[in-house]
This record gives sequence, structure tokens and C-alpha cells, in this order.
Amino acid sequence: MAGPIVVGVDGSEASRAAIEWAAADARRRRLPLKVVHVCEQWPRGIDGRKYCLGTLEAGADSARAVSGDVEVSTELLEGNVVEALIAQSASAESLVLGSRGLGGFAGLVLGSVGMAVAGHAAGPAVIVRAPAVALHNQIVVGDDGSECAREAMAYAIEQARARHARLLVIYAWQAPIVSAYAPDYGLLLEDAFREESRTAQERVSRWRQEHPDIEITDHQVAEHPVPALSKASTTADLVVVGSRGLGGFASAVLGSVSHGVLHRAACPVAVVRPRGEES
Repeated sequence: MAGPIVVGVDGSEASRAAIEWAAADARRRRLPLKVVHVCEQWPRGIDGRKYCLGTLEAGADSARAVSGDVEVSTELLEGNVVEALIAQSASAESLVLGSRGLGGFAGLVLGSVGMAVAGHAAGPAVIVRAPAVALHNQIVVGDDGSECAREAMAYAIEQARARHARLLVIYAWQAPIVSAYAPDYGLLLEDAFREESRTAQERVSRWRQEHPDIEITDHQVAEHPVPALSKASTTADLVVVGSRGLGGFASAVLGSVSHGVLHRAACPVAVVRPRGEES
């Protein structure tokens, strides 16, 4: 989608990291950047709008300092924070947020706003915890063959191309629940993993053929996807996951894997929902 990258700001430390990430992404991908702040209702007698405008302009100034010649616009929003940000995602190329805002508990790695928006955003939602301290030149994407995973792969390819980075595709296979007393239990699992890995490798092979300008590697592992992707995040600049995988409930807007990765990843996480999917 050709809309702007939208970043939500609230003056928190995580919000400043989100501004830095969004501005750099807009510069790399030659997209406009829109800085928004949701001004909630303030107590009587307090000029909340003045504070909100100050927060918005401070965020925009920070974005301009990072983004160079990128077109930066601002919009002050009102109402419920989650609803306002989700509405912005409908016309945004992606929505970028800090992992935890000013209203969160210090011990949490992901606030309620970030979690809610990641599950309901109309397109990619990027959650940023802290400023980058090292550059790895690698994007990691989780793949399970689902529609959400295909959308995640498309976004990961865009990111890898813009960054001139490698792309690592991880397929994490979970063994089905089978009685250990079943005949040939170990052989059955080995055969199943081998077949699933072959299918995953074939998907990656097609992506390599379609995108020869990107260095794409793949890794298949018999492990739960959350620890597999979390470990890979320690040497990645971004982890990309679909909002729901093949194992999720149809009514769930945010699957257990994306939920787990958001809480455990060591780098920014992009959660991608297919556009047009009902929330």
C-alpha cells in the first residue's frame, strides 16, 4: 500500500525509539511519515490540548532530525487511543508504536495499547522496544505456509530489499501429540518433520527465484516457533510474523506465536495481517 508510515507518539522512551525506527524506515523506503498523538480527555481546568500539541510537535521534530528529506506531517487525534490508532492503520502503509507507553507498568515488556493495536491493525504493525544498539543486516520472518505467513513474507522481502539485508526464513515444526507408546513413534516423527521441512524448503526456493536480488536463507527446526524466532531475533534488525498461523483459532485476531514473539523478541517485531481481513 502506498500510504504513509504512521508512528504514534506519547513522549515515552519507547515512543522515541518508535519515532527513530519509523523515520529511518520512511527514509529507506522513500515513503512519507505521519506522526500522530491521541489526546485523551483531561480533567477540568487543565489545558490538555496544549500538552498534547507539545508532545506531537516534539515527536515531529525528532522524526525530522532522523529522516532528512522525508515528508513529515502531523495529526492530533482524539478519543480512545486504541480505536484511533487502529483507524489510522486503514490508510497507512504500516503503523509503528513503542512497546509500552507512559501509562504502562514498568515491569511489562509490552503494553495493552501495543498488544491491542497489533492484533487489530489493518496492515503491518511494528512494535519497537528500544533504540537499535547494533546493526545485523538481517531480517527474520516466520513461515508456516498460512495466508498470514505469506503476507508477512511479502513485507519481510520489502524490508530486506530496502535495507540491502539478508533474509532468514524460519520454519519451526511442532510435533503432533502422539502417544510415545505408539509403534515406531520416533520414526513417525522423523518422517513427518522431514516431509514438512521439504515443503518449507520448496516455498523458500520459489521466493528465491522470484527475488534473485535478495539473499534468502532458510532454517527448519523441530521446536516451538516462539523460542525459535526469539533466539533468531538476537541477530536480527527486525522479526516479521503473521498475525495468526495455521494452528490458531479462526476467531483469534492475534495468535499465540505472534503474541509470544512480541513479548520475547530482542529486536522490533512486525505483525502482519492480510488487508481486508475482519478484526
